[in-house]
Amino acid sequence: MAQRCLKFLKYTMCVANFLCFCCGMAVLGLGVYMMVNFRMAALLPTLVIINIDKMLLICGIVITCVSFLGFLGALKENRCLLLMYFLLLFLLMLVELTAACLLLVFEGQVATMIEDDLNKSLKEAKANSTDPVLSEWDLVQNNFDCCGVNNVTDWEDNVPKSCCLSKCSSPEPPYKRTGCLVKLKTLFEDNFLTTGISVIVLCIIEVLGMCFAMTLFCHISRSGLGYKL
Repeated sequence: MAQRCLKFLKYTMCVANFLCFCCGMAVLGLGVYMMVNFRMAALLPTLVIINIDKMLLICGIVITCVSFLGFLGALKENRCLLLMYFLLLFLLMLVELTAACLLLVFEGQVATMIEDDLNKSLKEAKANSTDPVLSEWDLVQNNFDCCGVNNVTDWEDNVPKSCCLSKCSSPEPPYKRTGCLVKLKTLFEDNFLTTGISVIVLCIIEVLGMCFAMTLFCHISRSGLGYKL
């Protein structure tokens, strides 16, 4: 009975880590796609280090590496690989919890930095109509259905076409009323609870993965198959 349970545990780990590996590859591909097509460094230079595309790229690489390590360790019943898998999951959980706590503590400062970056980039876009910052503003204003930082008056006499609700050829075209800063804040607030729940669920999955890995590790140690290849 114990052998059947351990075999079930082993193949469950293999299947779960294979699915995580596929998810990691998908996240990695999404990060590469966003890095190529959505460049926001000129729009938010202060927060360039935490750009979503780079975060997705790093997360995809980490997920694929760790899941492959867990899959191979469970399949081969290798004690060293299982121990490395356990330690990496533990470190990842600590990093996730630390990042979540820092986000809670510095939430207000991050919002202030975003506002300052938007104001600076908008000033640059108004000064030069051919600047790449303007194309990024067009991208944001089209995707979020907004105009300017606070409203259309931020653009003064250089209102871009992406601010128009319809055609801009009329003498007084209708403009989008909501500013992009409000839209971005609303987006973060709406996804704040979802992000928190996702972190909690991810930590639970990681704890289960660590428990499974340590159970297999102890069984392999007792059976004398610690260095099976």
